[in-house]
Amino acid sequence: MAPSLLLPNDGNVIVKPDLSSTRDSTPQVVESVTANSSVRSAVLHHDLHHAPLKVIAAKGNYLTLEDGRRILHDPLQEQTFNTHLLAEQGPTTHHYLPSLYSYEPADSILPYSDATGGAAVACIGHGDLSVKEAVAQQMDEVSYCHSLFFGSSGTENLAQILTDSTDGVMARAFIVSSGSEAMEAAMKLARQYFLELKQPARVRFIARKESYHGTTLGALSMSGHVARRKLFEPMLLDNVSRVSACNAYRGMQEGETTEAYVRRLAQELDDEFERVGPENVCAFVAEPVVGAALGCVPTVPGYLRAMKAVCVKHGALLVLDEVMCGMGRTGTMHAWQQEDVTPDIQTIGKGLGGGYAPIAALLIAPHIISALSHGSGSFLHGQTYQGHPVACAAAYRVQTILRTQNLIPNVARMGVLLARGLHAGLERHPNVGDIRGRGLFWGIEFVEDRSAKRAFPVEKGVAWRVHERGMAEGWGISLYPGQGTVDGVLGDHVLLAPAYNVTEEEVEWIVRQTVGVVEEVFAEVGREREG
Repeated sequence: MAPSLLLPNDGNVIVKPDLSSTRDSTPQVVESVTANSSVRSAVLHHDLHHAPLKVIAAKGNYLTLEDGRRILHDPLQEQTFNTHLLAEQGPTTHHYLPSLYSYEPADSILPYSDATGGAAVACIGHGDLSVKEAVAQQMDEVSYCHSLFFGSSGTENLAQILTDSTDGVMARAFIVSSGSEAMEAAMKLARQYFLELKQPARVRFIARKESYHGTTLGALSMSGHVARRKLFEPMLLDNVSRVSACNAYRGMQEGETTEAYVRRLAQELDDEFERVGPENVCAFVAEPVVGAALGCVPTVPGYLRAMKAVCVKHGALLVLDEVMCGMGRTGTMHAWQQEDVTPDIQTIGKGLGGGYAPIAALLIAPHIISALSHGSGSFLHGQTYQGHPVACAAAYRVQTILRTQNLIPNVARMGVLLARGLHAGLERHPNVGDIRGRGLFWGIEFVEDRSAKRAFPVEKGVAWRVHERGMAEGWGISLYPGQGTVDGVLGDHVLLAPAYNVTEEEVEWIVRQTVGVVEEVFAEVGREREG
């Protein structure tokens, strides 16, 4: 049965706890639900009643699980099988094409393909030997040193390649271990910047509704996702207010042009500055492409420039959260590079290290560094694993691979194919309201009534049903589900975020599987409604 509510964040989809349940409160150890094991787990997993399947090996873009699933990509075998399948079943068949993989043993394996890179993380796939070598080399040099006293070549190399990637727009990098940590640091840096400028009244932030910036209390305070905030609302900061998200599908009025929509949102932001007092605001915070909270919703052309102009008018900073959408995911190294706008502070994460190490960072504009340099001379913030040498070495090698293998242009090219395929297969489907995204970062929003854009009831859990069907035998694809697309509670979507080295053949397969899964699930939903 589908869960009552899925709570999306930038890293996972979790089931909302049923706090009204009368289950026995006696502590229990969760047993694994793997096919071939009943291993008892001491890990606090997201679902206390089911432990996830264990990955025992990973190579390229595919995983090997402890229950015997071994997944190896073989494009040549796919081509051979496709020809055979078409000859037997005809060109309109949407069935799973098992020849995309080779298996051992063939009669005991349920195939599985992750079309989302986990949580849009595994940008170069798994098991890259050069990353392994870089990590080992750094560990031979130094595995850990306290950044308050010491530096390392891994940290210096990564910071240099990151600032270089902005063509001089950003001057320094501050390296942490997660996107939530990066947002916390961004908030503190914005505050300290204005203290250096002798503007101590600036303590407020303006963010957006239906946004997600992290799971720690400060970052969650910045977030606008209603369901993610609900349990912790009494603990959250009261110095953050919100304006409307830039969501063309849900936010544009009938007959409204893009330019008029941008002007309206800019006026709303300007009005919010005036309401709270512009002299009190540190920064406006936004995601250029909203990830799991809305389902890959990009800003419309001109939006970020207009928001930056409002910030400049009131002397506030523009903070762009690119933890999920940055580092090449949308077809340029930084999403803002497509917008003719530059942030004052930028957060980055997932694609930075590609999952080889827990790592995230801030990129910081020169004028902020100058203010600190001519003031206190330091950023009054730090963490034990800040700038961790091994994590930095792994991320530096990942970033080098993106460049030497020309993967960012591939993201742009394959993104065009992915978009074209999704639109061709689903844009006329009665339960698909919107298909949106950039590069290799795409979302599909589901609706009960297409003409009214009416979402399904929460209890239907349709995004979760699509995910579960994709994982079932005969489909073999993971589609990242999320709820709250409309208002933080209502609304269903799934995400696709393949690795940057995905091929044309793999994109075509992902499209076929996605279309087939969606068609099958909503055919069932339709029969349930009629019955």
